[in-house]
Amino acid sequence: MSSIPHVALLIETSREYARGLLRGVARYQQEHGPWSIYFEPRGIGDPPPEWISTWKGDGILARINSQSMADTILATGIPAVDLRGALPNLGIPFIGVDNRPVAELAYEHLQNLGLRHFAFCGTPRGQNPHQDNRHDFFAELVVRDGQPCHTWLGEQQKQHAPTWEEQQQEIAMWLSGLPKPVGIMTCHDDRGQQVLDACRRADLSVPDDVAVISVDNDPHLCNLCTPPLSSIDVNPSRIGFAAAELLGRLMRGEKPSQMTTFLGPPRGIAARRSTEMLAIDDADVADAIRYIREHATQGIRASQVVARAAQAPSTLERRFKKTLGRTIKAEITRVKLSRARLLLTETEYPVSTIADRSGFAEAKYFCEVFRKHHGVTATEYRRRFRDE
Repeated sequence: MSSIPHVALLIETSREYARGLLRGVARYQQEHGPWSIYFEPRGIGDPPPEWISTWKGDGILARINSQSMADTILATGIPAVDLRGALPNLGIPFIGVDNRPVAELAYEHLQNLGLRHFAFCGTPRGQNPHQDNRHDFFAELVVRDGQPCHTWLGEQQKQHAPTWEEQQQEIAMWLSGLPKPVGIMTCHDDRGQQVLDACRRADLSVPDDVAVISVDNDPHLCNLCTPPLSSIDVNPSRIGFAAAELLGRLMRGEKPSQMTTFLGPPRGIAARRSTEMLAIDDADVADAIRYIREHATQGIRASQVVARAAQAPSTLERRFKKTLGRTIKAEITRVKLSRARLLLTETEYPVSTIADRSGFAEAKYFCEVFRKHHGVTATEYRRRFRDE
């Protein structure tokens, strides 16, 4: 190996997960490099670049999507790490997401909404083992608790690939037949966006009829959805860092201790409007929750919420706490902090602007509340979230 390792990155730039991997690789080489990086923008289905077969580099980090791509990389004889895991037994070490805690987090989130019916919307079996695992782990949890897991995975083989419109009609018909209200986990954000669109076609309210949570937390795609899509952040930056660390050892002549490494747990849930619901029978409490989630960031007070109760407003606080396990004021604060966390991780707004847009009258008070609830300052939370 030369004094400065030459490393090729065959990683697509079209989705947030892959961009997160690249951020992790960049952090590793900044801390442990330098590396000479061979990189060009690409899509997940792109073939390997022609130059790779004669390239005299030291290492390759790749999202291997086909056997031909794997064969091309193996033929170089250069140490490589796979970050996709779409194909088994490639003879190339793989690092990726541990899907069991991902499924557990999604199920727990939907359960906490008070839901009793659950479903999974994914892709045809065999298309991607990680998406198969997400379905299997999620379904296992639902069945363990005595409920059926309703599933739509599409058809694996057809005479022709379904068009967008055909697929949306199929998903809409499936959604219409589900018991309501229902919580749905989707295999990734792309499918989550499709489910939300299909809900509109089926005239189903989100999240009141259908609550949807997906995986990968691509903020651009999730916020393009109507309503914005809740999603699990699987921390791809940590995976990219670990893959670069492994490649560094391989380039120094070490042998991989294992061929498959799953990193977990996920970083957490970016909760958005697609799961802002509670399946509860008390109409006043349900109305109060809906009002809080629509207006908390406007700086509303608990007294305004209580005053809206149609029946027995004097007992709303007690009924509210019995249902949610927290007070009206605490729920207002929870919603405001949830909004603040999203703004901290997805924007470059200064803390003062985030405080204002989250419904806090003063930035100083916001900082005090944030630190009390999260154990770190808002600035530290932003830095940790992006650096992990």
